[in-house]
Amino acid sequence: MARKKRKEIFLGNIEVLRAGAKGISIGKTDEGKTVLIQDAVPGDLVNVSVFKKKSSYMEGKAVEILRPSPHRVTPRCIHFGVCGGCKWQNLSYDAQLKFKQDEVENNLLRIGKFENLEITPILGSPEEYYYRNKLEFTFSNSRWLTLDEIRNTDETYDRNALGFHIPGQWSKVLDIQECHLQKEPMNAIRLEARRFANENGYDFFDLRNQDGFLRTLMIRSNQKGEFMVLVQFFREETEKREAFLENLKSKFPQIVSLLYAINPKGNDSIYDLDIQTYSGQDFIMEEMEDLQFKIGPKSFYQTNPAQAYELYKITRDFAGLKGDETVYDLYTGTGTIAQFVSKKAKKVVGVEAVQEAIDAAKENAERNGIDNCTFYCGDMKDIFTDEFIAQNGHPNVIITDPPRDGMHKNVVETILRIHPERVVYVSCNSATQARDLELMKSHYEIKKVQPVDMFPQTHHVENVVLLERIH
Repeated sequence: MARKKRKEIFLGNIEVLRAGAKGISIGKTDEGKTVLIQDAVPGDLVNVSVFKKKSSYMEGKAVEILRPSPHRVTPRCIHFGVCGGCKWQNLSYDAQLKFKQDEVENNLLRIGKFENLEITPILGSPEEYYYRNKLEFTFSNSRWLTLDEIRNTDETYDRNALGFHIPGQWSKVLDIQECHLQKEPMNAIRLEARRFANENGYDFFDLRNQDGFLRTLMIRSNQKGEFMVLVQFFREETEKREAFLENLKSKFPQIVSLLYAINPKGNDSIYDLDIQTYSGQDFIMEEMEDLQFKIGPKSFYQTNPAQAYELYKITRDFAGLKGDETVYDLYTGTGTIAQFVSKKAKKVVGVEAVQEAIDAAKENAERNGIDNCTFYCGDMKDIFTDEFIAQNGHPNVIITDPPRDGMHKNVVETILRIHPERVVYVSCNSATQARDLELMKSHYEIKKVQPVDMFPQTHHVENVVLLERIH
């Protein structure tokens, strides 16, 4: 029995009122029902095709712009709307900053239940494009086809791609001709890798059947203009691999670290792979003030390094260190914040769950001649025992920079039990941050809030909050 076709719902003359989460815009029907709208920006008047209907809201896609928003701009990238990586390229940068500020304020009000907070205006990025220091691309033999290509059945197309996964369709890859997120020669390296592979008949990876030769391409850079390139091959074919890597080496002297890995696994994760050095060194160096950080292929480092410097300065300023404090840096990663504040503290204790990150933190601290930082590997919710605190000293200040999920409730409870004088909470997700802050409001008062834009052209926003103990 054939399934009954669902009747299409069409909404006309919907005014887009504000930006929502994850780059979705929000409007309302005449009856007051919320509509979550793709492909629209606040201020647009649009017609919407609805693909999901719930009792309290609907989700749809703008199919016609009746009146464009004054905030709307022409996207710079030819892949906008398909790539999915820079969903706010059609929104002026001033408007992007406004809506990011609004998101922080709304989350603190709605989720955290904080009223009448004085929130400092968001710190915008001086570079709206070309700010990233790392991008990863996938080789695929199943390139995403345009509608025109699909309709033109008489034509045979090159199906190889080197680019980004289509959102929601992991087996499809958009062939990237240009990307404006990383400085050159990033585009040139990627295009040359694709050209050489195609002209020499190399197999691009088959994501569905898990077969092929070329798998992924990672490009990292530092602020000095040096590049690291890591190529994942599905299997070892020595002659072909060496020819591929040698071509990149000869064409791009900016590549000071040319690496490869053989990866026959079912995923592209590099963390359990044996990385080999083909040419140069197995790292690049990054500098921040008088500190140097060694960045390997598996290292985490903020992907907008210039703006990360501003973020760390705000964090250090909020910590209010005078030189005699013991500081705990939770979720320390490779210890960048810990080392950045160490000059102004008596002692810094960094805690992180990933052993490789802790190893890098220790190595970088030694390289920088820092002897007042101690790093521990462990699960944050388990490590804060009375014995640990007795061993490392009671913290005067806690700096916490958790992942998007925020802090585990056990960590929040431990902070409240330890009750340091100040807590500086750095977050990449102001919603989970507001949730955690609400749990702490009986013990702490919010003194400062500073949003920071680390990722222009996207909906993501960082936020730094200073909490002071209520006496």
